[in-house]
Amino acid sequence: MKQIRNFCIIAHIDHGKSTLADRLLQVTNTIGEREMMDQVLDDMDLEREKGITIKSHAIQIDYKHTDGETYVLNLIDTPGHADFSYEVSRALAACEGALLLVDATQGIQAQTISNLYLAIDNDLEIIPVINKIDMDGAMIEEVKDQIVELIGCKPEEILLASGRAGIGIEAILEAIVHKIPPPKGNPAAPLQALIFDSVFNSFRGIIVYFRIFNGSIKKGDQVKFVSTNQEYEADEIGILKLKMIEKQEVSCGDVGYIITGIKNAKEVKVGDTITTTANPTREIIKGFQEVKPMVFAGIFPVNTDDFEELRDCMDKLQLNDASLSFELETSQALGFGFRCGFLGLLHMEIIQERLEREFNQTVITTVPNVSFIAYTTKGEKIIVNNPAQFPDPVKTDRIEEPFIRAQIITKPDYIGNIMTLCLSKRGMLINQSYLTTTRVELVFEMPLTEIVFDFYDKLKSQTRGYASFDYHPIGYREADIVKMDILLNGDKVDALSALIHRSKGQEFGRKLCEKLKELVPRQQFQIAIQAAIGAKILARETISAMRKDVTAKCYGGDISRKRKLLEKQKEGKKRMRQIGNVEVPQEAFLAVLKLDS
Repeated sequence: MKQIRNFCIIAHIDHGKSTLADRLLQVTNTIGEREMMDQVLDDMDLEREKGITIKSHAIQIDYKHTDGETYVLNLIDTPGHADFSYEVSRALAACEGALLLVDATQGIQAQTISNLYLAIDNDLEIIPVINKIDMDGAMIEEVKDQIVELIGCKPEEILLASGRAGIGIEAILEAIVHKIPPPKGNPAAPLQALIFDSVFNSFRGIIVYFRIFNGSIKKGDQVKFVSTNQEYEADEIGILKLKMIEKQEVSCGDVGYIITGIKNAKEVKVGDTITTTANPTREIIKGFQEVKPMVFAGIFPVNTDDFEELRDCMDKLQLNDASLSFELETSQALGFGFRCGFLGLLHMEIIQERLEREFNQTVITTVPNVSFIAYTTKGEKIIVNNPAQFPDPVKTDRIEEPFIRAQIITKPDYIGNIMTLCLSKRGMLINQSYLTTTRVELVFEMPLTEIVFDFYDKLKSQTRGYASFDYHPIGYREADIVKMDILLNGDKVDALSALIHRSKGQEFGRKLCEKLKELVPRQQFQIAIQAAIGAKILARETISAMRKDVTAKCYGGDISRKRKLLEKQKEGKKRMRQIGNVEVPQEAFLAVLKLDS
């Protein structure tokens, strides 16, 4: 165990984590030249296209030290975007140390700080590294001062590196060996292992990734998953290199995988403890926090016949992404589907993309919203996750919406723009402090509802990409929330309903109607699009009917011949309106997200 080091890399999005991980693997010859490519640990096409890490990946590195010893370094790569902070918390629970990576051209950003606090809460040893020192705009001294101020280390303890150019990689490996403590644990104690990830393989069943805290596991052992109380045989165990490598035994302090032939996704819970049946452990490992979904949206199959298939795909996806939560839902407009909880809008977009790419499922996603609490006049408490659950206003005493504390770090030039944006989103400025002369931190309290749609995009455009944003929930507060319905020819489309603040109702309704007018295809009959709160119509747009020129074949002659044809067409239109159905395209459901205000 003295030779094992478990560590992860934490940083803001786009500060060069994946590139640094590539260099660590290359310098230690963990992967050969033929297998080498950029972002080698990001094995999803989506991750490469977007240039972000979505899943945390584990890989074992063998490092020959100058003192002649060979050390085993387990690297668990982590995502940097705020929407995937749950992945980070899981990786931290399996490590003893972390590399805090800061981009020399951008300095410390909001997500760096929040991930750092997560690491400090887990008592990890922090090694500060400044990356991209070979870039033209590198502000090495300034960033050093920021790090010293943030974690209170000495300036000479900060390592300088460049993942792209391969500068300073040896020094980082040295620091990992010398500064990060080896895992503590008792190899003779009963087996106690933490599940930190799992993936579905169509041939082998579910592959579970774990980190052993006490004891060891051998091939063929009878193991038990504590929270589900299920017992299995360890058909195959091993360690994680670039591919899985089978071993006869995985010992205390190590990171590995186990295959037991489980087929049902419900039987594996990330954060669960694995132990042996023969000599079970008394304590379960305190894992990481329960996942709290921030944004809710409905996901429905385009064909209702594909519902069962979609359910299987969602189960498999949940295995691979434990932060996704879902339950059954029915909609009058879309049939059977799921009400899903996501950590943010990017998370929602990624899940939809993965369903389409990995599982070949075409789905319709409804308007995202957050979860409210309604109190009835009888004093009952109702949790409202979607507009359909919204109680009758007559029987409602009050409604509370979730609030968050938002932390924005930016350059002083953009303070005015950010203030305007946050105040227009019903935010309150709590604190403003200068971290350095060129970086200012603004703290706002604002409703989560206002952030769900397009806040992040607007923040980026208002500050030319120089602002970083992070938030955490601070509880519920009373608010004047109403349900807005969209009517097409007098029929409610429940998938387009939204819960919004009364003050935003008129403007939101008008914009949505205008947007739907562009997107809903014209029919042979007139379509009225209306936005209503209760019985009060706030906005209306009309899509005029397509008209066939029935008088084209009638040239010359008496006007009454033309009129006869027009009257006949009018009768047909009347009949059509009575039984006409309006087709609403997928773009219309997403239109709400792209309303420019």
